[in-house]
Amino acid sequence: MRLVLLATVSILLMSLDHREHLVEPVRETVSGVVYPLRFVVDAPFSIADRVTERLATRHQIMEENRQLRDRHLAYHERLQRMQALERENERLRDLLGSSERLDTEVVIAELMRVELDPHTHLVEIDRGSGQGVFVGQPVLDASGVMGQVDRVGPRSASVRLISDPSHAIPVENNRNGLRTVALGSGDPQRLELANVPGNADIREGDLLTASGLGGAFPRGYPVARVRSVEVEAGEPFARVTAEPVAELDRSRKLLLVSVAGAEAAAEQEEDGAAADDESEDES
Repeated sequence: MRLVLLATVSILLMSLDHREHLVEPVRETVSGVVYPLRFVVDAPFSIADRVTERLATRHQIMEENRQLRDRHLAYHERLQRMQALERENERLRDLLGSSERLDTEVVIAELMRVELDPHTHLVEIDRGSGQGVFVGQPVLDASGVMGQVDRVGPRSASVRLISDPSHAIPVENNRNGLRTVALGSGDPQRLELANVPGNADIREGDLLTASGLGGAFPRGYPVARVRSVEVEAGEPFARVTAEPVAELDRSRKLLLVSVAGAEAAAEQEEDGAAADDESEDES
């Protein structure tokens, strides 16, 4: 009977509450009293969720930043390679232009190693006797004369630069034809001219080109530009220094001129000299 009575009262209260909302004030009062307790109980979970969300967001941002930095480095590295390729293409175009100006057969070589001995200026290239390289072969870059082949192996060769103290190259002043010899000084940026008379017509800025004497280098190819001329009273010779036009300490692509090219240059010089002599005789 108690169970039936309680069930009846419960059903009656639910019906009245559903129709008349009689229990709503009581529910609101109880909810207001219980809310602080619910807030206290729920606070740790809410704080944990917010912290987790912020940590996740921070971790995501850090990961995105890391990926962006990696991409930036990768793009920067690609940009550097593109710039290097662009410079290499420019050097190759210059080399091709140089070979066209030489009008002879050339072999393009690449620098492999630099001799560490400060008293010798030697570099190693990736071409050897298998590619027709020979001792004494002239070596150029896109700007001018660099040196001569000193030793040859099957697949590599050593080149002695014109700045080496033991190297000498006959040159002539492009302005007036004055002939002299450019000696290596041990400094890649300086050559010394031997036995230049104190009253010789040579000025700062004059271009010195290979004279072709001896047949080692093609005539007319740039060697150096006069940097300073010092004439001391009572001295028979002037002290003249010049700066190589070739990038001795920077070039990586080199040109090796064939024997035929050197001989052709010498023959052209002889033919030109003979023609000049004939014209003078006729006049």
